[in-house]
Amino acid sequence: MTFFSETIWFIPCYTLIGGLIALLWSPGIIRKTGSRPAGYINIVMTSMAFIHSVIALYQIWEKPAQELRFTWLQVAGLNISFDIQISPVSVGALALITGLNVLCQLYAVGYLEMDWGWARFYALVGFFEAGMCGLVLCNSLFFSYVYLEILTLGTYLLVGFWFAQPLVVSGARDAFWTKRVGDILLLMGVIAIYPFSGTWNYNYLAFWAQNSPIDATFSALLCFALIAGPVAKCAQIPLQLWLDEAMEGPLPASILRNAIVVPVASYVLIQLQPVLEISPIVSEVVVIIGAITAILSSLISIAQVDLKRILSYIVSAYMGLIFIAIGTDHDTTALLLIAVYAVAMALLYMSIGTVIISNISQDVTQLGGLWKRRPLTGIAFLVGTFGLVGFPPLGGFWILPRLGDDLLSSQPWLFAVLLLVNALTTFALLRTFALIFLGEAKQMTVRSPEVLWAMVLPMMILMGVTLHMPLVLSQFKLISLELDLGIFYTVSTVIGAGLAMIIYAKKPADKTITIIPEFIRNFFTYDLYIQELYKITIVTIVNVTAKLAYWFDRTIVDGVVNLVGLSTIFGGQALKYSTSGQSQLYIFSILLGLIFISIIFGLTL
Repeated sequence: MTFFSETIWFIPCYTLIGGLIALLWSPGIIRKTGSRPAGYINIVMTSMAFIHSVIALYQIWEKPAQELRFTWLQVAGLNISFDIQISPVSVGALALITGLNVLCQLYAVGYLEMDWGWARFYALVGFFEAGMCGLVLCNSLFFSYVYLEILTLGTYLLVGFWFAQPLVVSGARDAFWTKRVGDILLLMGVIAIYPFSGTWNYNYLAFWAQNSPIDATFSALLCFALIAGPVAKCAQIPLQLWLDEAMEGPLPASILRNAIVVPVASYVLIQLQPVLEISPIVSEVVVIIGAITAILSSLISIAQVDLKRILSYIVSAYMGLIFIAIGTDHDTTALLLIAVYAVAMALLYMSIGTVIISNISQDVTQLGGLWKRRPLTGIAFLVGTFGLVGFPPLGGFWILPRLGDDLLSSQPWLFAVLLLVNALTTFALLRTFALIFLGEAKQMTVRSPEVLWAMVLPMMILMGVTLHMPLVLSQFKLISLELDLGIFYTVSTVIGAGLAMIIYAKKPADKTITIIPEFIRNFFTYDLYIQELYKITIVTIVNVTAKLAYWFDRTIVDGVVNLVGLSTIFGGQALKYSTSGQSQLYIFSILLGLIFISIIFGLTL
């Protein structure tokens, strides 16, 4: 039965239909039933998309990729086609996206149980998921940009979901405008590459990059523009500030964004890898950006006390590892890292969500002693932590060594960076675990009621998937269960976990946090003072430019316009006295004008 493999292109439409149907409840068109059917319909439609994806993945596995093309616009030598690539990678990505969306939407049933915007949330999630599914199927750079803009709009709307709160509005705005910086440069690259390549199809772009070399300077500028979008959307330094502000939205939306949407932007970078190779300096820049972001973001996460901010900087750090994999031409490893990361990070967010919703506070210094009260949540957090880093026998243990195998001999400093980031990430997450679950109970955690089953069930399912991730990857022959360099990652994980337990397990949070000198803590707590640097540089330049433009408009432009107006008024007032109705005066005025013109021409000749 080939029905499922032949209709893979329809998978994004499931959730799009569910989102459109949910709009019937959002503005109150349907009132009698309440808004809950909107959520249930979306869960059913997303489940259908997941089942379709899984069956199709088994049907096309180990088969060559297929390409579908639909002409969208053809005029004046411009041919824009909507290209779809159906391959094991793209369909596997669909299964991952739709599967996590099913669990997140079920999780939202409990998390947003009493929320008044239930229908609007599920409508936005359906729109959001359709954009993600469309992006991984898309085989066109032009339409990939379109899908990225759809995801940016979806991010803005979901972050600003609780629009009555000022912090939510500012967080949505900052996330939107920060991404605009990368999007504008990416759009420039998308437009600039077409006259040279004559196509936006990724496969043809790869062929063009290998056979049509262009000027080195232009190729570098072009590739820099193409990586700008993914740098912003993957929250890489210096465009990382939007990610923690975007956490003001509902946590189920944050799960989708940080576990799926952020790495999906790097998926575009993977598809552009053959083009980026025409400029070696750009590949080096990608590696440097990834390395700097991975180290600094993991250090920043250690200095945070807000649960959401801790995880948001872990996201940036892990994206830095994926950038290193892309920059060093380890595309397959980058894809596997995305798969392992998405499952483990979604589990981490679900576990902290159950803590936040039942304990109100998300400040780790106000939490503690939850292990006895919430053991399932604590176990889920630990599984997500060790599934993310290099710890046997979970997923990261089998994927991270693939990246370090080549780097150890060619670029040993990068291998050291990987081990350092692995240790720092483990330390940051185990520090968070110790502050939340160990120690004595505090005022905020004396009572910690269990959350609804709708939140516990998807968390348990995802924990099972995280535990079995190596077997899933092995089933598809994506990994070989060998030690390789895994011992190095295991040692770095043990060191990070051991230090976190020694420092934070028994001492109160107010004492452990003051171990580090204050100026160092402030440097990392306030995001390397990048926001202040923005105010001194970019904001100052914009303000000065705006004031100069205002002065020029008010003084020069308005002055010229006012001068013309005044001249017209005075001229009209003067001419009205010469309007007497006597023809001899009109003839005399004409003669004076002719004499004046003759004098001017006589002087110029």
